[in-house]
Amino acid sequence: MSSQPFTIDDLKRILLEGAGAAENVDLETDILDKEFEDLGYDSLALLETSSRIERTYGITISDTILADATTPRALVGAVNEHLADGAAA
Repeated sequence: MSSQPFTIDDLKRILLEGAGAAENVDLETDILDKEFEDLGYDSLALLETSSRIERTYGITISDTILADATTPRALVGAVNEHLADGAAA
């Protein structure tokens, strides 16, 4: 499990590695509060992203958390909560 916080840059890298980016979306802009759907990522892309995060950071992201995290900010926050919980255990 990583002791480093999960950042928006980590999420962007994992999104690009797993699902790429839509032609009309620039991930280098402020995307924190944009809906994943508006960024061109469907549920399948988010499942792939979740799997990559789980493998990389040694955490488990439930389907409920993934469904509730509709923006990059929410997903980054959820991952960091898991990392903090693991560090406290």
